[in-house]
Amino acid sequence: MKYLIGILSIFVIYALAVLVSNNRKNIRYRPLGVMLLCQFVMALLLLKTDAGNTGIAAVAGVFGHLLAYANEGVNFVFGGLLNKGEISFFLSVLLPIVFISALIGILQHWRILGFIIKYIGLGLSKINGMGRLESYNAVASAILGQSEVFISVKKQLGLLPEHRLYTLCTSAMSTVSMSIIGAYMVMLEPRYVVTALVLNLFGGFIMASLINPYQVNPQEDLLDVSEGEKQSFFEVLSEYILDGFKVAVIVGAMLIGFIALIAMANAIFTALFGISFQDILGYLFSPLAFLIGVPWHEAVQAGSLMATKIVSNEFVAMLNFSQGDFNFSERTVAIISVFMVSFANFSSIGIIVGAIKALDSKQGNSAARFGLKLLYGSTLVSFLNATVVGLLF
Repeated sequence: MKYLIGILSIFVIYALAVLVSNNRKNIRYRPLGVMLLCQFVMALLLLKTDAGNTGIAAVAGVFGHLLAYANEGVNFVFGGLLNKGEISFFLSVLLPIVFISALIGILQHWRILGFIIKYIGLGLSKINGMGRLESYNAVASAILGQSEVFISVKKQLGLLPEHRLYTLCTSAMSTVSMSIIGAYMVMLEPRYVVTALVLNLFGGFIMASLINPYQVNPQEDLLDVSEGEKQSFFEVLSEYILDGFKVAVIVGAMLIGFIALIAMANAIFTALFGISFQDILGYLFSPLAFLIGVPWHEAVQAGSLMATKIVSNEFVAMLNFSQGDFNFSERTVAIISVFMVSFANFSSIGIIVGAIKALDSKQGNSAARFGLKLLYGSTLVSFLNATVVGLLF
């Protein structure tokens, strides 16, 4: 039964994407089939094989050590603020982003990341049937972040037609930044975080190919990555440390605002209707949760988390998930965890539009025009990834 529902879910997700497609006649189905197969193969390797488990354990171990090193710096500055036995989300989860960001800056300065991003992107372009720029952007988004990635392609940004810009934005919203993966691993099982990172790459291309199909002229398929003004090692290090701190503070501020608003909405809805706002969202999203593989008796609670992630952001949903007493089955935990690991939410529209507008006002306006369609496509990526994982459990 689960396989029938899973296959139906994939067809429904594809149909929802085709429904808003710019050019249905131009959709190329062979690359779509290849990328979907890649999703299943990668998810199977990561979740169901000894080699995958060993690899993920190694990645989790690396991030565990990095978080321990980060906590040395956090404790030096903020040690003594907490009572013994207490945990601060800001200090324990968000501030380590500063250290991870610093490491990314070092790898960028030594051109190690640039090399990895470029050649993984070139390899992906052979699979997805898209341009080299689109493939580079997808990998770069997963490492640099959804706003910083546009700086690296700013030389070409003003020359891009709207359909190629949409693909770049979809990749940026469908992935997550390497600097905050450690924070995710504190709240979710690392194997689901790593699996989601891989599935996001292919899922973003699949949805972009359905919603926004096109072929890139070989003469236009140029990859000119901007390295920015040459800086010394310590200039780069200082810049990335401050950027990491800004991210931590911004995420903290977003959490304060969204969690407070949701708490107020829950109280108002409970007083007026006898049911909380999140429970209403859960009932609305429960059919979608069931469609992607969540058992019906868990669908309302799972739907509530899914809706919270889209309406607010992934951190709010992950925090609710990690602190809640849901008693989900292993399958539901896998599905919901993979679904939550992306930037597909309303606030990301503003972040992406703002980042592009700062580099090119005209292109920023173009991105603003398709903002809701961008969120629609990126959310379908999350549903597709969750369906793939649900079929393996």
